[in-house]
Amino acid sequence: MSILSGHVRTSQGIYLKAWYMRMLSPFDAEAVKYDQWFESGRGQKIFEIEKDCLKRFIETGSDLWLEVGVGSGRFATTFGIASGVDPSCRMLGLARDRGIRVFCGVGEYLPCRDNTFDGILMVTTICFLADPVRTISECHRSLRPNGKLVVGIVPAESPWGRLYTDKGREGHPLYSRARFYTCRQIIEMGEATGFVFEQAASCLLNKPEDDPLAEHAEGANEAAGFAAMRFRK
Repeated sequence: MSILSGHVRTSQGIYLKAWYMRMLSPFDAEAVKYDQWFESGRGQKIFEIEKDCLKRFIETGSDLWLEVGVGSGRFATTFGIASGVDPSCRMLGLARDRGIRVFCGVGEYLPCRDNTFDGILMVTTICFLADPVRTISECHRSLRPNGKLVVGIVPAESPWGRLYTDKGREGHPLYSRARFYTCRQIIEMGEATGFVFEQAASCLLNKPEDDPLAEHAEGANEAAGFAAMRFRK
């Protein structure tokens, strides 16, 4: 039985596309190393700061939420999100071990029926997508009326975004596959696909080489290392 039993949209083309893109996932080879970063001193600090920035926008309770790009399940576990989609089977194995009901798929072809979820979370996922606009459109399709989409990104024009872009140019196994966007671009993508932008918050307001600061700021700050934005269907 599928983890999205009762909500799955069946299509051979969708599953073939998801399988093909999963085979190309750069996260398979880096899954354990990526997940262990959250246990490092610096990784734990950054994770806690980003969680605090996101949590004001996520009210799971009895609502049905999905994380797109669930990875190893760190954020989903924190916010009580029961289900996740990701193209990396090794990442999904780690998420499954954390109690997440996982499904192999890609954001551009979400394997769920229309009007299924109350909320969808995407954290540092958009930069790795082949087609972010299509993915946001798929989220819109999959959400119930008035459903929420919460997106967390590293803004492209921030010192953090520039650092990761430079690492990508140098051949980093993950960042070389990433394309970073500004907050304004994400808001425009959301509005273009039918969402209403509601509010945003930002954190990691210091330089990447400095000790991470816990301060948060209201609004989408293009200079921040992390920005969280909430949209309504």
